[in-house]
Parts: sequence; C-alpha cells; structure tokens
Amino acid sequence: MAFKPIQKLEVFRTLSSAEKVFVGLLAQNRQGVFFQYDQTYLRRFDNLSPFNIKFDASLQRAPRTPHEGLHGAFADALPDGWGLILQNRVFRRHGILPANVTAMDRLAFVGDSALGALSFSPTSDYMDNSDAEIGLDTLGLNAQAIFDGQTDEVLNQLIAAGSSGGARPKAQIYFNGDDYSPCRTKPVATDDAWLVKFTSANLSLGHEEGLCEAAYLTLANRAGLNTPEWKLMNAPQRSGARQWLALRRFDYTKNAEGSSGRRHMHSACGLLDADFRTPSLDYDDLIKATKILCKSPAAGQLQFKRAIFNLLMCNQDDHSKNWAFLQHDNGEWEPAPFYDVTFSPNAFGEHATSFAGFGKQPPLKALQKLADSAGFARWSIAKNIIRELIETVADFDRVASDLEIQPQTIALITQQIKASCEYVRKVGV
Repeated sequence: MAFKPIQKLEVFRTLSSAEKVFVGLLAQNRQGVFFQYDQTYLRRFDNLSPFNIKFDASLQRAPRTPHEGLHGAFADALPDGWGLILQNRVFRRHGILPANVTAMDRLAFVGDSALGALSFSPTSDYMDNSDAEIGLDTLGLNAQAIFDGQTDEVLNQLIAAGSSGGARPKAQIYFNGDDYSPCRTKPVATDDAWLVKFTSANLSLGHEEGLCEAAYLTLANRAGLNTPEWKLMNAPQRSGARQWLALRRFDYTKNAEGSSGRRHMHSACGLLDADFRTPSLDYDDLIKATKILCKSPAAGQLQFKRAIFNLLMCNQDDHSKNWAFLQHDNGEWEPAPFYDVTFSPNAFGEHATSFAGFGKQPPLKALQKLADSAGFARWSIAKNIIRELIETVADFDRVASDLEIQPQTIALITQQIKASCEYVRKVGV
C-alpha cells in the first residue's frame, strides 16, 4: 500500500496534575500546515506560544521556515539528529523514503513521547509498541553501535526511547529510585523520568563527554544557574565508557497519587523562530524575550549569568534549541534549567548565540549592553557577578579530577577556560 502523509492531528496537553486536555487541531494541505485552538482550551488556559501564535480560534498557517513548515511550539516536539536517524530507519524498514515523510508524520510518530507536555493523535502506524522493559546496558550498546555505523539493527525499545532532540545518542527512560536495571521506555506509576546520554569514541570528547558535562553542571550549579538534577550511571566495559550521564527530566512531574504530569516546554528556537542550525540568536534578544515572557527582571539576569558562564567555559554550541522555557498550568513562564552545557569549542571560536552582535571575544561595550538589557541597576553589580563567575569556573580542574577525567582532557579544557577568563579581565571586567 502506498504511503499517504497524514492530513490531521489532534494536539493534547498533559497538565502537571496529569489531566490531559485537548488543545486544538493541526491540518495540512498543499498550502501548508494550519493550527486552530479549541474553544474550551481558550477559556481555561493560556497561549502555548505567545510571540507567534494568536490566542484565538482563527485558523493560523505556520511559516514555511525555519521549522519544517510547522509552528514553533509543535516543531519543538520533532526529533533532530539522533531521533531522525532512528525514525528514518523505521520508515525505510517499511519501504518509505524519508524524503516523502512530512513533519506532521513525524509528530504522529512521536505521539506522546516528546519532551514537554504536548502529544499528538492519531499515532503513527509504524510505531512499534512492544515490551517496554529493557536493560540499560543493552539499550546503550545498541545506540552506540548505530551511532558508530556498526549495525543497521535498531531495538524497538531504543526507537521508543529515542525521540528527543540533539545529535548525540540518548534515550528517555523510566525507573524507580536508584534501581535502573531494568529500566523502561514507558513509565509505571512510581517511576521517575530520566534522559541518558550515551557515548562514542567518535564524539569530540570521546567516552568522557558525560563526565565533562557533569563537571560543567557542577560548576554551573555552584554559580546558582539552576541546572537539572543529574547522576552518573555505570556503563558496561565493552562500551568503552566508564559512566554515562543521566539527567532527570524537568518537564516531568509526579503528584501525591503517584500519577505523572508534564510541564509545557518551549525552546527559544520555537518561541522566536530562530533557526538553531545557523547563528540566528543574540543573547540581547534572549534576555529581553525572557524578561517579557517570564515577567521577571530576575529571569533576565539569570540568562545574563548563563551567557557569561558559556563565554568563560567555552560552551560555544549555545544555539537556540539549548535555551528553553517552562509554562505552568496557570500560564506563568520561567526559564528552564540550564541544560546541554559542556565544553564545545567551535573551529572558528564563534558562539552560536552572539553577545550583542559579537560571535566571539565580545568587547566591554557588548557585555555592558547585555547587563543593561538584563536590568542591572549599575554596571558595577554585573561586573561583580562576572568576577564571581570567574572565581567559580577556576575550580574546573579540581572538579574534573574528582570525576576522574583524564589529565590530558583536564589540561586541554583548563587552558581554554583560563584564556577566556583572561580575555574577559583584559577588556576591563
């Protein structure tokens, strides 16, 4: 039977209370993809994407770019990189060319497994709902073999667990307490939700990717930047890794009755129509958008501190999908925890998100502009914060040593951090 792209999807939102509510309809034809809010949702809740979706019952066509023809709020549920690899394997298994698959078809494949609160129905006929229980070692080794090009075989459980964004091999898993053997790709009532990042020798930091990210998260947490909860999980010896990094999902909630709810998550990419594939976002815009969306000067100042941390720590993969916001059931917004923060130098030293127009080595006037946008009463206040951050990140080598990162890796990263800190001091901080 010939493949026919899906024409209509129902959009649902899972509240933090675990109640599932109907949001509206998505439909596509040759003119594009259209969305319409449900009247009941309009009366009870708030806008999912207040900058680019009108909060009324009108039929709204999505822009052609930059979200594969979708509205940004729904494009946030699409996989990229790793998730696309897994989806495309399934479509090819059924004789379907990935080029013939629309973004709406990919949303149907995601169903209710996206990060955040949104889910889509009907789900794809090509999604396998087989046994969800599996050993973490098996899941990770299969992910690594696929990423390294060593196998074409994909475990159904990995497909179910692998719809999140990003290029690195990873899986969304569920387990109770500290007992993650076996884990599940679909939750039971007592489970917590985690995102596990696997490793590969082909990654820039090899099998130490997770350890280095753990070191960065430790320092960011010390700096008060609100990071996700994380833990290191022992990896099987034949994986080449000592440990894998697991992050507790901050979009996932558990209530007293044991049922699981969600928080709506919206990336800066989707909110601002900023293409994450190109340098399309500036920290000045991010800070201003944060203050408007969250109605909080403190939220804008938090983003300023995170921007400086990225500058000092050479986290140059700071693109628009690595910034997000969480919406509570009452409509209030807050910045999401600081995620995907690690050592990621660019070949040309350019940050994906620029500093008041400067992709690298921002001058003093650029840092002062960001501080002003963040709402600091005086530059001296922001200046002291930057100095405190410099003191915090100077402890990287000690934190990395405690995590048993190899000395040569520590030396490489420490050299870059020292150079960044020295530059910031030199411009007059």
